[in-house]
Amino acid sequence: MSNNKLAFVAAMVAMMFALAACSQDKAADTAAQATPAETAPVPMPAPGSDAAAWKKYLADVVMKNMQGVKTNRPYMYFVPEGSDDKANMDRENQLDNVKTVVARGVLPGNMLAFGGPDSATTADLVVEAFSEGQAGTLKDVVVLFVGAQADSERVQAALGTVGASYRFAEMK
Repeated sequence: MSNNKLAFVAAMVAMMFALAACSQDKAADTAAQATPAETAPVPMPAPGSDAAAWKKYLADVVMKNMQGVKTNRPYMYFVPEGSDDKANMDRENQLDNVKTVVARGVLPGNMLAFGGPDSATTADLVVEAFSEGQAGTLKDVVVLFVGAQADSERVQAALGTVGASYRFAEMK
């Protein structure tokens, strides 16, 4: 596994542990109201912002779209923007990773979430990754696309035969 993948996985694991710790702290707080206030959304980063800001934003969007998902650890795929060698290699690695997941399938109740600063680039990756998906390999799995409305329809169409439930969250 490349250093970039390891760093991304480590960041996602740390974020999930932080979220779990926050929810445990809230449960332990006896002064908390019966209906906790919704947390303020993380604002969408400005174009050209660093990947860490985008990952934080996307993690927030994913967590707000977990309804109906039975696991608390979604498969999150950050698709970087840019045309330099590093960005191209990172996208190629993500594509290979997603193709492998689609080919082997995912247990029902899970979520695959895709997002990145460039909606069209993210959509391109999802469309290509699901192009060889077999019928029913993602039955009862939620696929979340975080992007622009203009790219949503082609992402949804790409999921055709795999049997996943499609969910869209507009970047804003």
